Amino acid sequence: MNTKKKDTRWLTSVALMAAIVILLANTPLGMIQLPVIKATTVHIPVILGAVLLGPMAGAILGGIFGICSLISNTMAPTLLSFAFSPFMSTTGIVGAVKALWISVGCRILIGVAAGWLWILLRKLKVNTLAALPVTGFVGAMVNTITVMGSIYLLLAREYAAVKSVAVDAVWGLIMGTIVASGIPEAVAAAILTGIIGKIMLKVIKR
Repeated sequence: MNTKKKDTRWLTSVALMAAIVILLANTPLGMIQLPVIKATTVHIPVILGAVLLGPMAGAILGGIFGICSLISNTMAPTLLSFAFSPFMSTTGIVGAVKALWISVGCRILIGVAAGWLWILLRKLKVNTLAALPVTGFVGAMVNTITVMGSIYLLLAREYAAVKSVAVDAVWGLIMGTIVASGIPEAVAAAILTGIIGKIMLKVIKR
């Protein structure tokens, strides 16, 4: 009975976090306006879910984030939607598989990495005040690096074409995005994960 109640509570908690992911992914709340760029916040509930509920929950939430991204890029396509929606692929089935990996697979890795990192930090007895921001920062960087890295490795030619640059210039553009967008997003994730995570951990203990 206790196990059944625990499983039900886990599923309910995952569903609640999933609703938050969907809300952020489909409203302006999913973006924070920074001085130069807009930083996404959709990965933050994925990271928090991984911390509070484990790597499996993080993977599920990351997958939901990815599906939301896929749908958004399909329904309201942009120049880079070919990298996030298999339906926008310019290179057939192979391109569709690549897009599916970038949009969904890379986002699943956010939850998996954050969940296992949190477990490791707790086993190492790292103070919660430090462990939460570190997990938030790393989780966000996993998102940026895996997505942008996959675009570079799998779709460099297509990326160069839509950006109207030589293939040799793609590496510089990718690194520019990681520095200009990824690092501010990671800092924001570290701060928010630290603040919100501390509160939620206290609630769970009670």
